[in-house]
Amino acid sequence: MRSAILFLAGLVSVLTAGWTVFPRALYKSSPQPLQFNHKVHAEKAGSECNSCHEIRADGSFSGIPGISNCAGCHPEPQGTSLAEKTLVEKYVKPNREIPWHGYYRQPMNARFSHVRHVKAGKLKCETCHGDHGKSSSLPPYEENRISGYSRHIWGAKMLRVNVRPDEGMKMSDCENCHAQRGVSAGCLGCHQ
Repeated sequence: MRSAILFLAGLVSVLTAGWTVFPRALYKSSPQPLQFNHKVHAEKAGSECNSCHEIRADGSFSGIPGISNCAGCHPEPQGTSLAEKTLVEKYVKPNREIPWHGYYRQPMNARFSHVRHVKAGKLKCETCHGDHGKSSSLPPYEENRISGYSRHIWGAKMLRVNVRPDEGMKMSDCENCHAQRGVSAGCLGCHQ
């Protein structure tokens, strides 16, 4: 009896330690090349998501904006911050693309049409991406050491219980959203 209690106590301790340590060990954190303030761009510059992350005329999505987007407003530093100086000196003037870490990169066999979701489905960007327009700094980029995908795909919660729509981009998140809206979620709609 005593050995069974010791075994259970040891098992619970090991599982608890693993549950606590494994997620931290699974992800490595990398800084973005420079800080970006969505709040300043949304409030002071009057930008909206599609000012920089546009849906092109052909229906394709620009994703992370190119340096030409930044250069239009930032030929010279607009303030005194280090990020602003770095942006202009290191990227705008030499016309060098910023090597951003992409939080929402999906597997190669999955395709996501922003035009179908934003224009036809009338979803706001915040539905999936959260309210970045109010953030004054970028969250840390955490990359899964095994899959290479961002933690934003899985979400911060390992159990995935009570997850908001903007807290992950797993296939089950998409299926749940489609089910709530009564929209078909056939395999070939998203997978090649």
